[in-house]
Amino acid sequence: MKGSNEIPNNPNSLQLHQALVQIGCDNACSSSNMVIQDNGVVQENGPISCGDGFTDNGLSRDVYESMNTLEKLCTLVSLLPSKRPTGRVVAVIEKSPRRDNVVGFLSVKQWIYSRVNKRRNSRKNKHQADVDDGIFLIPNDPKLTKMMVCVENLPGSIRTFLEAGDLTIESFLVAAKIVDWADESYIPEASVIQIFGRGSDIDAQIAAILFEHAIDASEFCSEALSLVPQIPHEELQSRRDLRNSCIFTIDPATASDLDDALSVERLPNGVFRVGVHIADVSYFVLPDTPLDSDAQSRSTSVYLLQRKLSMLPPLLSDNLASLNPGVDRLAFSIVWDIDSAGVVLDRWIGRTVIHSSCKLSYEHAQEIIDGAFDAKNTKLYGQFEWCDVIKSVKSLHEVSKVLKENRFRSGALSLENSKIGFLFDEEGLPYDTVVTGRKDSNFLVEELMLLANKTAAEVITRAYPSCALLRRHPEPNARKLLEFEAFCGKHGLKLDTSSSVHMHNSLEQIREELKNDSSLFGILMSYAARPMQLASYFCSGDLKHNNGEWCHYALAVPLYTHFTSPLRRYSDIVVHRTLAAVLDAEDNFRKARRRSGKKLTEREVVNGFFLTGLRVCEEEVESVEAREALGVAAKKYGVFSTENLSVVAAHCNEKKLSSRRVKDAIDRLYMWALLKRKKILYSEARVLGLGPKFMSIYISKLAIEKRIYYDEVEGLRAEWLVATSSLLLSYSIHKRPNRKGSPSKFRPIEETAMIVSPIDLEIEKTDNLEPSVFPLTLHLLSTIPVALHAIGGDDGPLDIVARLYVSSYFH
Repeated sequence: MKGSNEIPNNPNSLQLHQALVQIGCDNACSSSNMVIQDNGVVQENGPISCGDGFTDNGLSRDVYESMNTLEKLCTLVSLLPSKRPTGRVVAVIEKSPRRDNVVGFLSVKQWIYSRVNKRRNSRKNKHQADVDDGIFLIPNDPKLTKMMVCVENLPGSIRTFLEAGDLTIESFLVAAKIVDWADESYIPEASVIQIFGRGSDIDAQIAAILFEHAIDASEFCSEALSLVPQIPHEELQSRRDLRNSCIFTIDPATASDLDDALSVERLPNGVFRVGVHIADVSYFVLPDTPLDSDAQSRSTSVYLLQRKLSMLPPLLSDNLASLNPGVDRLAFSIVWDIDSAGVVLDRWIGRTVIHSSCKLSYEHAQEIIDGAFDAKNTKLYGQFEWCDVIKSVKSLHEVSKVLKENRFRSGALSLENSKIGFLFDEEGLPYDTVVTGRKDSNFLVEELMLLANKTAAEVITRAYPSCALLRRHPEPNARKLLEFEAFCGKHGLKLDTSSSVHMHNSLEQIREELKNDSSLFGILMSYAARPMQLASYFCSGDLKHNNGEWCHYALAVPLYTHFTSPLRRYSDIVVHRTLAAVLDAEDNFRKARRRSGKKLTEREVVNGFFLTGLRVCEEEVESVEAREALGVAAKKYGVFSTENLSVVAAHCNEKKLSSRRVKDAIDRLYMWALLKRKKILYSEARVLGLGPKFMSIYISKLAIEKRIYYDEVEGLRAEWLVATSSLLLSYSIHKRPNRKGSPSKFRPIEETAMIVSPIDLEIEKTDNLEPSVFPLTLHLLSTIPVALHAIGGDDGPLDIVARLYVSSYFH
């Protein structure tokens, strides 16, 4: 059905990727039916009618009627910012992959009780399956509806629980997939395919997270491992030998897959010769092999805080291809000559053999920068002394600072903020959190990796303008950016979002203004990230006529790709193959010139090269000889065609997003486990929003945002004070809130507030946090004490609940 305008026969099936929708603007206009096609174009099927406000807003009806439907919808949204687009699903065309990855809990009470009591009512609801035949599955994802599971198709272990009337099966996490969704039913039918374990078990939760996001955690096949090529002596001789250079790695202390190494040399003229050396994974992972297929399918390594799921077998990722110290390793190197102003004067790109002198952690490198390095517990290999390594790190730090300053001066944007890390006990369970932030050693490596990625993007796009794998970052969402700007303005903070450079400068100014309120600045940076759209891979040929969409907004560069992490990203392997083809074509081009008797230019003789060099001659690039050489090299190294590369880019985007969601889910899991261990965590929070039913708060200690509901709570009265734009919460043990509704609907005060007696405070340890007292007056950005605890696990999805922390003699 993909690409077809025909409405399918089963319009109610769960197929979410593409849809025929009826779009409108709530309380603003009535819209035609529109078809969202494969390419994202919205096709109009009928007229649009609207009010008379268009002329008043500067848009004539003639101009409006001349627009296509998508333009009209965008115009309506921009002219009526208080309204939101609405849609009604008419039909769906393509199945969503979410159908096959459902995680949840079984609800078996009704089935067990009906089996004991028989069902007295034999009348069946046509929208609901017979409870004697099925049980409900409640998905963890609240966006998914509950599902019916046929008892006959359940795994034998679950049926054993049911036959015994054992309700403990409800505490087990299960994996399921949707097998059918009949037109006449509001509930889809699902099939349970796996049991993870109890919901309170960390390992079961991790397995469920990986399943839900379709992460391959299986072992690597023996066939893939058997095809890893050996390194003949001839291969080492064919490469530039950098084993006599002082080269080292800087990585996290626990890293075992070392993608990148660094080197630097100060030339007599004061210029720095800086080298970035990347593991030459493409030498080992050859196109169209089982190893390549496996790597492409996994697409990325997935990090789970305490372990990783590698994209490549450990034989490669941690050994043969990893740039481990003290051994010869194959590398892809980019070497620049950079002056004191950070200007790249020249560059060389090629395949090399290196010998790393040592493995430094970020902490080691920072100690060197700070002049406090102790080399006792760090091993050094080869001919160089520690003084050589220390001198190199300091030189690289000097260069990186200039590169960073130039980058932000050119318009780059940074939303740098502190992160929350976990401290684990011997059993691998979290017992505390720690605030972590990046230091100069992190930025040192980052700046050089950014320069390498930018350089690789320029070279592969120059050589293969229609099949280069690039990475783009669109401009922020305009509406959300305006909301953030308004939020800052409301609190007396000036934010200029007219460009990335202005936004960065104004955020740095705000950072300085709020240097004594790091909590508020953390909130602002969290808000600043919300308008940002996701960066994504794309094939250059797909946007050949839209070069303006190639840019990377946050980095403020016209071309960017990923080249520096081939051990953990398949996209980088693709780029390495493309770059290898460029080098091969360049070499064959020079050989062809010599055979034809044509004299090489001085630039070609010195450093090469018409494709990889800093300066380029368009005539050489577009020559018949060059295009022929590039075509032959593309076949030799397995450079993807435009069509195939588009598919690879889409898959890499999907897997990268899944990996990011897994990381976020793992962070939430360990946060839940920490609170479960502590039972109650007391913390300060900032009020982000106040409404008639709930407040939004931000807990800096955990870097999370939660809600506290106070509507229809027993004994609690909420009153909005217009004069001061604040909320007054008062509590009485004798009076109910003066609200309409049945008393049975009132929730207990314990769900909203943890109220303690001042007497109990003398003996209870509460992290030295003083509780607030009723009546409680709140306004935006108020600091309030809260109590947090974990819920769920064996009895449902994991969650963290925040309550007001209040002291009162009357409770």
